[in-house]
Amino acid sequence: MVRFIGRLLLAAVLVLLIAPPVWVLIYRFVPPPITILMIERQMQGHGLDHRWVPLSAIAPAMPRAVVASEDARFCQHHGFDFRAIDKAIKHNEARPGRIRGGSTISQQTAKNVFLWPERSYVRKGLEAWFTVLIEAEWGKRRIMEVYLNTIEMGPGIYGVEAASQHYFNTAARNLTPAQASRLAAILPDPLKWKAADPGPYVRRRTGRIVARSGTVARDDLAVCAAR
Repeated sequence: MVRFIGRLLLAAVLVLLIAPPVWVLIYRFVPPPITILMIERQMQGHGLDHRWVPLSAIAPAMPRAVVASEDARFCQHHGFDFRAIDKAIKHNEARPGRIRGGSTISQQTAKNVFLWPERSYVRKGLEAWFTVLIEAEWGKRRIMEVYLNTIEMGPGIYGVEAASQHYFNTAARNLTPAQASRLAAILPDPLKWKAADPGPYVRRRTGRIVARSGTVARDDLAVCAAR
C-alpha cells in the first residue's frame, strides 16, 4: 500500500512537471480556444464572444494602454514585479477595505489561460509556475498577444477584437488611443464598468491611462510587445 501511494505521488509530480510545459508550448503556436472563466461565465448566462486576432491586427495604442494601466514594467521584469507586489501589500495593510493586486500581465495571462479565477494558495502556486513557463517559452510579444485575446472585457466579451466591435463598432486595428485607454480602464471590473457609456470614475481612470500611455510611448515601455 505504501509503495502504491509512493508511485501515485511520483506520477502526480511527473504530470505536474511535464504536462504544463507541453501545454504552454502548444499554446505558443495555437490560439487558446477557450478558458475556464469563459466556461463559468457561459454557465452564468453571459454568453461568449471571443474573436482571436494576431497582435499585428491590434492598434499599437492597445498594448501601450494595458502596460500603462496594468503593468508599467512589463518589458523589464521576468514575470513578477516585486516592487508592485510590495506596494500592493503595504496598500492592503493600510486600507484593507480596498484591496489592490500586484499581478503582472504575465501572471494574469497565466491565470486567464490555464487556471480558474477563484483565489487560493494552490491556484497562486500554479499561477507562478505557469508564469515562469510562459516567460521562458513564449516571450513578451506572445504573452501580450494571448493576453489581449483572452482578457475579459465585459459580460461574455473576451479579447480586444470582440470588445472593439461590441463597444465601438470598429476593428481592433482601428482603435484610437482614447478608445484603447477606455478598454484598459474597465479591466479591473469588466462586469460592472462600461467602455461605451462610462461613468465618472471610468472617465477619470481613462484620462489617467491616456496620460500614462504617452509616457509609455515616449519611453518605449511597451517596445517588447510592438507588432
